[in-house]
Amino acid sequence: MSIETGRMLPEVTLESQAFWTGGFEGELRIYRCQDCRGWIHPPVGACWRCRSRNVGPEAASGRARIASFTINHHPWLPAFPPPYVIAVVELDDQPDVRLTTCIVEIDVDAVEIGMAVEVVFEEHDDVALPFFRPVAA
Repeated sequence: MSIETGRMLPEVTLESQAFWTGGFEGELRIYRCQDCRGWIHPPVGACWRCRSRNVGPEAASGRARIASFTINHHPWLPAFPPPYVIAVVELDDQPDVRLTTCIVEIDVDAVEIGMAVEVVFEEHDDVALPFFRPVAA
């Protein structure tokens, strides 16, 4: 847990390292199969589509659409006063690749299914957490 923010931080593994650290360079790094070119998340050592082991991280566009969301109203942790939006976003690069994240920089009542969003990062000591905000009009 980060003492400054009260946020639980992920355990970084060899396979997940690029995902959790790409934000330091402004990149949303998602595993991609080098044979069939499909995107893979969460990161694993083989492509679930073609079974190739020729996979590794690449920078995705960082653009997505909100597939589903909920607005949290419960004060689970003092560092995260409600309300806030927890969402599943579909990557524009490949809509069947989805991330669970928070939607930031928006009034919770303005969030909509299908809304275009872009990645932003919250940096901590050794991870840059990917969150999403609405795409500017």
